[in-house]
Amino acid sequence: MLYNVHSKPQISTFCDFSFSPHRSQEKYLRAPFKHSASYTYTFKQTHYHIHTQAPQADMSEDKPADSVETAPAEANAIPNGKGHEEEITASAKTPSAEAGEKVTVPNSAQNDSTHRTENTEANLPESQDFLSGMEDKKTPQFTDFEGKTSFGMSVFNLGNAIMGSGILGLAYAMANTGVVLFLVLLTVVAVLSAYSIHLLLKLSGIVGIRAYEQLGYRAFGTPGKMAAGIAITLQNIGAMSSYLYIVKSEFPLVIQAFLMVDKPEGEWYMNGNYLVIIVSIAVILPLALMKQLGYLGYTSGFSLSCMVFFLISVIYKKFNTPCPFVDFTFNSTATGLNISAMDPGEAPDPACIPKMANLNSQTAYTIPILAFAFVCHPEVLPIYTELRNPTKKKMQHVANISIAVMYVMYFLAALFGYLTFYGEVEPELLHTYSRIDPYDTLILCVRVAVLTAVTLTVPIVLFPVRRAIQQMAFPNKTFNWPRHTAIAFVLLTFINLLVIFAPNILGIFGVIGATSAPCLIFIFPAIFYLRIVPKEEEPMCSFPKVMAVCFAAIGVLFMIMSLSFIIIDWTSGSSKASSGH
Repeated sequence: MLYNVHSKPQISTFCDFSFSPHRSQEKYLRAPFKHSASYTYTFKQTHYHIHTQAPQADMSEDKPADSVETAPAEANAIPNGKGHEEEITASAKTPSAEAGEKVTVPNSAQNDSTHRTENTEANLPESQDFLSGMEDKKTPQFTDFEGKTSFGMSVFNLGNAIMGSGILGLAYAMANTGVVLFLVLLTVVAVLSAYSIHLLLKLSGIVGIRAYEQLGYRAFGTPGKMAAGIAITLQNIGAMSSYLYIVKSEFPLVIQAFLMVDKPEGEWYMNGNYLVIIVSIAVILPLALMKQLGYLGYTSGFSLSCMVFFLISVIYKKFNTPCPFVDFTFNSTATGLNISAMDPGEAPDPACIPKMANLNSQTAYTIPILAFAFVCHPEVLPIYTELRNPTKKKMQHVANISIAVMYVMYFLAALFGYLTFYGEVEPELLHTYSRIDPYDTLILCVRVAVLTAVTLTVPIVLFPVRRAIQQMAFPNKTFNWPRHTAIAFVLLTFINLLVIFAPNILGIFGVIGATSAPCLIFIFPAIFYLRIVPKEEEPMCSFPKVMAVCFAAIGVLFMIMSLSFIIIDWTSGSSKASSGH
């Protein structure tokens, strides 16, 4: 491969030659020339011979730079966001052109470069420009968005996305698995969730895409993009519907308890339909209209503070609630029994002894609750997009810290909730406290805190849905405030209508959640990884890809279990299965 370079006399210039031996990677060669000389360089055992020739002495420094003649195939060898089918024949300015140099590429070089270009670009279903213009940068940079969110705010946002209403059912899960078995299952699920996020971040770094839907497009084209977008939309709409249903059902009871009204007479402020609309307009909609997800870091921090207050209250109540506890309806006649139960001289009640391992008919129902306890994967890539100075390692630290904090909170809430009521704990922990004293001021404050945390989680969950809709319906459109606002308004209106007029639709969303959650957590990251990472780098028998296959199999297993339990509940008329988020 021969290059003739003409440069000015006595002027040290640099001539850039770009080669693309592998997708999403560029090698840059910079060679100074002053006099006629020959240089030989080797890239991956391919020899390139470069010959320079001194120019005529009558050239002046003020003479305009000559254009650079570049073969179309060689121009396409540099990833610049264009497909390899498009021929680029226009003149391009380079540092060598500015110095008055002229580069000519022989036909043999064009043929070799064309072959390399086809191998490099053939598997790119969608043009990406994340590496264009990166001549002096060693690390990949994303051009989709310049993040400004700090590390701490990103941890708050991801932690708030993880923390759902499922924390209220973990004590019930521990009662049906035992302390040790629950801890083992919770640890396994936390590790699997961290590994799933690792796969998403690794794929994002390989292809330079920070959108779940675009990863699906890169792996399977339009069907993959639509599958990911639909799964995110249905999963998060179901989550938002369940959160607003909690507001609709619990908020009136809290107001009724604070006012000590036994039988409401139809007051509007005790009507759940009115309250959910007020909360949606006054709190959720303004937060959902934020341009960037990072702005919600403060509300996410406050939401997590509310859940910390819930955890502290559960721990406090453990040491102030006798065992076995007495229902409120029997408190007037059973106070003496309650005191005698705590007599140190008597043998401990068998019902007040914790079980380290417990297997019963309800144990299988707790597995889906735990499996979906760390659902946050639709929010991972949007948070990664807005992270300041984003790197895969930094975002993995954000995910690990968020999962670790939630892991500790989950275990402590489940442990002390279980040690308070043991086998009497209900699927919804706060309802069990109401059996002791429905007018307990501390528990009422805890219920308000949980309602606040659930409400502030809705905008976090709405952002990925809006992004998925934009990726599917408006893939090439830039940010637009009317569209941004309209999508949020339509989504909240639709969810409010479902919660008000079709509360039974939550059963349908239970099926959707049991299907979409395993896909987003386990199946999609694994199959995207198998599809995108080339076999030349990692054969199918390599350890990472074997792990990905096993990961996808675990997701299929969880999906089958969840759907089976929901079907059993429908046929038996009970409601024991839960999505846990």
